[in-house]
Amino acid sequence: MADAGELSGAEEGPQELMTPAELIARLEEAWLNEKFSPELLENKSELVECVMEQITHMEDNLQRVRKGDVKASVHRMEIDRIRFVLSSYLRSRLQKIERLFPHVLEKEKSRADGDPTFLSPEEFAFAKEYLANTEVYLRNVALKHMPPNLQSIDMLKAVPEPCLDSFVFLRVKERQENILVEPETDEQREYVVDLDEGSQHLMRYRTIAPLVASGAVQLI
Repeated sequence: MADAGELSGAEEGPQELMTPAELIARLEEAWLNEKFSPELLENKSELVECVMEQITHMEDNLQRVRKGDVKASVHRMEIDRIRFVLSSYLRSRLQKIERLFPHVLEKEKSRADGDPTFLSPEEFAFAKEYLANTEVYLRNVALKHMPPNLQSIDMLKAVPEPCLDSFVFLRVKERQENILVEPETDEQREYVVDLDEGSQHLMRYRTIAPLVASGAVQLI
């Protein structure tokens, strides 16, 4: 990776400093969590901005490398890899917004003051426009041709909610104790497990969602 100074931490606050390698590792973690979680996670807009600044810095450094230097090819591949991860992360979020748009907007609307935002300003504008366009399309294509009592639609009921009971693979970053696991069948009972650091598990997403949000586990 190109040489660079330390950068401000993205979601941990302005006082934390990260090296470029730590910054990219944070992006990859956010990417995998977003890719494998059934719901839309908290937005990482500050992290995205820091990564974009790092890409610009790396490209500036690349311009100073002599032509034919093997380091230029290595640095170019690293830049392309980071661009891919960043694009895939943003694309995953947009796909979820398109699939879950009424629930995403309702969740953002109902969050308490001081709670982390789930949508960046750009994503919020996109979700509202997507909702408006969907309602216009449904009205013009179908609803206006129906009886008056059927010419309205509740988008929250029409669009399926994210399936929080789906199972996900995870790696434990920080040891967790007394995690309550819900029974899979009527014959089973609730039980408690400890998650050791570095261990990997297959668990119901709803059970470990708070741990994903806190960074204690990573989806894989």
